[in-house]
Amino acid sequence: MAQLRYNQSLERAVKEDKMYYSTNYSSPVGTITLACNSDNLVGLWLEGQKYHGGTIPDEMIENNDMPLFDAAKKWLDKYFAGEKPAISDLPLSPIGGAFRMAVWDILCEIPYGEYITYGDIAKAVAVQMGKASMSSQAVGGAVGHNPISIIIPCHRVVGANGSLTGYAGGINKKIKLLEHEGVDMSPLFVPTKGAVVCSS
Repeated sequence: MAQLRYNQSLERAVKEDKMYYSTNYSSPVGTITLACNSDNLVGLWLEGQKYHGGTIPDEMIENNDMPLFDAAKKWLDKYFAGEKPAISDLPLSPIGGAFRMAVWDILCEIPYGEYITYGDIAKAVAVQMGKASMSSQAVGGAVGHNPISIIIPCHRVVGANGSLTGYAGGINKKIKLLEHEGVDMSPLFVPTKGAVVCSS
């Protein structure tokens, strides 16, 4: 299981006045932006992704010589080469509140090449928080705001009926990532225009 460093709220990150750095990585799904502070990876966004850089409380300084970025790029090299690098190989510290972090923890448990539904996550979060139920829409919002795409695998979440509901990085990229992992796509489908979908 990944050792995620969920010890930062956005407010705490601002108070700590940390420096944030960025670099780019060329991937089969387009240019990826990576972000880190001095200790942990805090962001990975696909080109054109919604909420790009949205959790970073300050301006990011481009720096291509960070050892942490070298490690993240090696992880991505392995992933796109068809290997299954462990999430725990990288020090991750996504910035978010307790609910979002609970959802992101569950994302980290989805095995490579598999998928779960928003409802599955909602049930698991409800159990963790001692509640009778949890809104799938709220879960969809948390999944959609995942700031470390691919590594924290939000692309492995689908609608209850197999619909490939909205992915912040774009549905086509979600399909490419699932196909890359060898997912059986036959039960899955892209919703028709005008259908109500959760963001993910």
